[in-house]
Amino acid sequence: MVEYETDDDTLAAIARLHGITFEQVRPLPQGVANHVLLLGDDLVLRIPRAKQFLPDLVKEVAVIPAARHAGVRTPEVVAFDDSCSVVDVPYMVLARAHGVDLAGLDLPPATTDRVAHQAGRELARLHRLSPATAPDLPAVPVEDGSADPWALVDHLLVAGWIDAEAARWLTGWFDRLAAHLPADPPLVLVHGDLAPQNLLVSPATAQLSAIVDWGDAQWADPAADFAKMPLTSIPAMLDGYRQESGEGASAPTWEARVLWFHLTWALGRLADPVPHPGERHWTAPPAGRLLGLLRFFASTPPAPWAELA
Repeated sequence: MVEYETDDDTLAAIARLHGITFEQVRPLPQGVANHVLLLGDDLVLRIPRAKQFLPDLVKEVAVIPAARHAGVRTPEVVAFDDSCSVVDVPYMVLARAHGVDLAGLDLPPATTDRVAHQAGRELARLHRLSPATAPDLPAVPVEDGSADPWALVDHLLVAGWIDAEAARWLTGWFDRLAAHLPADPPLVLVHGDLAPQNLLVSPATAQLSAIVDWGDAQWADPAADFAKMPLTSIPAMLDGYRQESGEGASAPTWEARVLWFHLTWALGRLADPVPHPGERHWTAPPAGRLLGLLRFFASTPPAPWAELA
């Protein structure tokens, strides 16, 4: 794997291009794919950790303007260079969105719900983009279909991860959820990693200031964009989504679609029990998603969630 080094000389050269001194370069919380640094107070530098992550940065350069044009709150791209002609690494510079990521704030539930509601409205704006309405995004892949949950349950049974009674219960649960799923869900532009660490919040106002990190964007079922937030935040997100999109809440279709993804991905993680210490994503622990499901349904969720369990 070819790694990109962020040595002092490289950082100083990029900073100079934007009128920033090296002393004004400061690290920010790191992602899996990118080194992230502040350039002064108003710019953010992102350098891929390795060559394998460069296509995601290229994708972001195309997706971010489209998202901004759709009205989504996300920082604009200031500069991008993948030629390595000035420095030996590709990089992107973004305008800084001031705020702290939601994962780093200990907000009361009502405040967290308000942020989630705002995030839902942003998603509704984003999901107006489709291959027909935004055709100039060739770097965006099409999601190749969700995993077959019935096959997954059978695999977990055969491999000894669950017992036969649990397999029957899970199969029945997926059968009931399937009755609410659309036969042909639309393909829309999804963020792909709408998680607490990618929602920036103003500490002063507790308002959503920006959605960041678009490297996992793809054309997919819009319900997939609700699968990386904890289920406890989903009712408020769906309320915001429905308000912005004008969709009613007469049937539990959206809840069933979102629960389908959460349950399927939780079971998939069960078969991959390798922990990832130090990662900030709430799903990094192997049991994170299953515990999230347990916590949500043990907290007396609002209708129609209980009838979907």
